[in-house]
Amino acid sequence: MKKTKRKWGRFFAFIVFAAIIVGLTAGTSARLWKSIPLGLDLKGGMDLLYEIQATPDHPLTKSGVDAAIQAVETRVNSLGVSSPQIDLEGGKFIRVDLAGSFNQEQYTKVIGTTADLKMYGQATQNKNGTWTPDPKTLLASGKDLKSNSAWTQDPQTGRNVVTLDFKDPALWQKITKQYLQKPVYIFLNGNMLSNPVIQSVMSTGQSEIYGPTLNTPAECIALAKELNAGALPYPLKLVSSMNVGPSLGMSSLKATMLAGGAAIIIIFLFMMSLYRMAGLIADLALVAYLYLVLLTFSGLQVVLTLSGLAALILGVGMAVDANIITYERIKDEVRNGKSLQSSVVAGNKRALRTIIDSNATTFIAGAVMYWFGQGDIRGFAISLMLSIVISLITAVLLSRVLLLLFTKSNLISRPWWFGAGKGVVQK
Repeated sequence: MKKTKRKWGRFFAFIVFAAIIVGLTAGTSARLWKSIPLGLDLKGGMDLLYEIQATPDHPLTKSGVDAAIQAVETRVNSLGVSSPQIDLEGGKFIRVDLAGSFNQEQYTKVIGTTADLKMYGQATQNKNGTWTPDPKTLLASGKDLKSNSAWTQDPQTGRNVVTLDFKDPALWQKITKQYLQKPVYIFLNGNMLSNPVIQSVMSTGQSEIYGPTLNTPAECIALAKELNAGALPYPLKLVSSMNVGPSLGMSSLKATMLAGGAAIIIIFLFMMSLYRMAGLIADLALVAYLYLVLLTFSGLQVVLTLSGLAALILGVGMAVDANIITYERIKDEVRNGKSLQSSVVAGNKRALRTIIDSNATTFIAGAVMYWFGQGDIRGFAISLMLSIVISLITAVLLSRVLLLLFTKSNLISRPWWFGAGKGVVQK
């Protein structure tokens, strides 16, 4: 009686596992898919390539290039673009992929134009009304500011202002002490922005900018974003700009999804025709693999590209390989005359080392591609490494649990259901 209960209990546990896998996948996979950010090649958008240009005073250095990338990232983030891709190529090129619909002219200008903010102690007004600073009286530049400028309104006057916060409060205190009750001249990209009179000594490093060009919140917000982006250590030259239409991206996505869906269906049918019930269990593990991939990509907000999709489909094949290796080892054990349950235990144990070795080599290849690769190659490598880890979890651990539960329920005892030939005789 106890034996019968244990048998049905294991079968019930197997059904529960299968129901959870199918239920979760059917109920939430569509929502997970929509939450994954799509890359430029799937969603459409802009591809911008900038060259970092060295100057006689600033030759290219690794730290300088890193600072340039950081500045570009800050500028892109200030534009509110979700999941941008920013990569260094060839040591001196920065590629920026922005997925979605944008004002290309405006975004290109904001990303590539240096916000050259400088503060002078003296300036002279020309006959045409413009101002020229005295370079000998340079007090500070955009590099001396923190990236936290923002638009606000003076609570007393209601005037629109942009807040500034100096990295070194002592520098700002020294300036305000030296120019107390005197004007300082603030220039942005060579044009005078404001010439406020220092009203008091400021020791906290905090200050505000206002002027005739900052009358509206929009003007203040635009300036604050420019200031937050900071002064780039090198000028950036726009080398190429390419638009990818949404229709082209969606067409690519549909074609890839159709090919991937067809491949997965063929794999499902192949596994069931070759390994029967064991093949069905492998298919359940594959469904779990695809669901966990979606869950991981959604949780980590991994940007999905065409190359990433290719890596996922490749991961399906690797997950299937793990099941095939296991099932062939089980068939070997059955042919050696062991019982089905003993064959499943021994086959899983023998297959584990081979599966880990084969996946480890592919994982190392993915890590090398990520380390030395750029752009889409890195995206492919990330997707490949994630899919390997997830396939090990589902094809080794989950598939093994399902196989043992079903085998030990003893509802099917013929080796034929596990892919072994009809002529196999068990001891």
